[in-house]
Amino acid sequence: MSLLPAFALQAANTSTQQVESVEDTPREFGIDFETGKFTGTIVEGLEAIKVWIYLALHIERYRFPIYSWQYGAELDQYIGHNYSQEYLDTDVRETVKECLFQNPHIKDIQNFSTSVEGDHLTMSFTVETDIGGIDIDV
Repeated sequence: MSLLPAFALQAANTSTQQVESVEDTPREFGIDFETGKFTGTIVEGLEAIKVWIYLALHIERYRFPIYSWQYGAELDQYIGHNYSQEYLDTDVRETVKECLFQNPHIKDIQNFSTSVEGDHLTMSFTVETDIGGIDIDV
């Protein structure tokens, strides 16, 4: 039993449903992936998820108190070590999955591969979301 009249509850439920549908569409500020700088535009859908992935993988988890502890990746642990390719393929994959599955739109990660070129670790994979697939090269 509520203290509000029935018509007020119905109006509140209607406005809540409208807000939920707007929030379901992923939105982010656009990024130029070549420079890593914000473009000043707002992107939606798959492009917004791609921006979220880019930022999540480029922010070291637990380093910056402004971000939630659930946001970011723990990829610095691989710097300065000479790990085998098999180890990198499995461990980096799990680290990336832990990072990306924080986003409710991301459902699966497929075709994951890593390579080490000098002191750079590069990753390539496909992210399956509830609105489509995205190929990622980081």
